[in-house]
Amino acid sequence: MTVKEEIEDRLTAAFRPSVLKVENESHKHAGHAGDDGSGASHFHITIRAAAFRDMTRIARHRAVQQALGDLNQRVHAIALDIG
Repeated sequence: MTVKEEIEDRLTAAFRPSVLKVENESHKHAGHAGDDGSGASHFHITIRAAAFRDMTRIARHRAVQQALGDLNQRVHAIALDIG
């Protein structure tokens, strides 16, 4: 399973999102700090879910980070667009 698939699986299980888009942007960071050469170091996540409705922006980010668990240590950068 790829890192992208792991992200999708974990976020789907945690939030049952109406929108989930996980983009691997590692190619944009080739040779930069944090690029480990794996091709799975930088991701942009767009997620929309009813579960976020009553959460503050910070609470949403914390919830996503918690759902990702150990992936936070395996991926250098994750940009989030949560709603």
